[in-house]
Amino acid sequence: MQQVTRTRQTTERGLTLIELLLIITIIGILANVMLPSYFLAKERARYSRALLELRQIEDALHLYTEEYGVYPDDASRNIPPGLEDFLAESDVDNWPDAPWAGSVYDWDAWDDPDIPGERIYQISIRFCPIGGPLEDCNFPRLAWASGFGVNSAMYYCVSGACRPHIAEPVGYPGHCVNC
Repeated sequence: MQQVTRTRQTTERGLTLIELLLIITIIGILANVMLPSYFLAKERARYSRALLELRQIEDALHLYTEEYGVYPDDASRNIPPGLEDFLAESDVDNWPDAPWAGSVYDWDAWDDPDIPGERIYQISIRFCPIGGPLEDCNFPRLAWASGFGVNSAMYYCVSGACRPHIAEPVGYPGHCVNC
């Protein structure tokens, strides 16, 4: 009878503290290896989505200019009036939200401060609330966004000397996707 009890004790023993710590360590190592690549993949997916949406907006702008002969007026963080007729319904429903949390699309139609009489037309993605502060910005975690400031943007140049923001010089940190 004692022999049966010993057998039962060895089979119900469970994991030792060392074995449990070893398993937790292995899981931690695997998580450290996998999580950064998971987050990088999410950032790259957002970037790809942004490129696709920027091109769709540019296509809508070209249709708009074919119809009306001019680009729409500047629309600060909003859809330019009349452009919704040339966008897919899903694009209009999501406007102005861009792929990154807290980011918005912005149609810029500016007078070029460096060349009198010239205009700048671009579609921007803004990562900060108007005027900041920098702590409220939600920049992508990709190399091209390092060093971004409150007026930085990812932008798609349609025409002119595009830049991240009209109040900043041409060399201000930003990311032009088609320059």
